[in-house]
Amino acid sequence: MVQANMLEAKTELSKLVKMLESGQEDVVYIARNNVPIVQMTLVDLPKETKRIGVAKGRFSLPDDFDAWDGEVEDMFEALA
Repeated sequence: MVQANMLEAKTELSKLVKMLESGQEDVVYIARNNVPIVQMTLVDLPKETKRIGVAKGRFSLPDDFDAWDGEVEDMFEALA
C-alpha cells in the first residue's frame, strides 16, 4: 500500500500506475491534508479470448465431410 498526497499523485501518476501494473503495489491511496480520499487500483477486466477463424460457430460441417478421404488416399497410393 502506498499513500501519496495530491501534489505527489499529480507529478508521479505514471510511476504510481506502473507500481500497480507491475504488481509492486495492490492499492495506491491519494490523500488530501494527510486524509486518504481516493483509492486507486487496477481495473479487473475479463481477458479476451482469441479464437481461430472468423467464421467459428457460423456454420457446421456435414457428417460426411471427410467421406472422400479414403478415396483420395487410394488415388495417391496408386500414383506412388
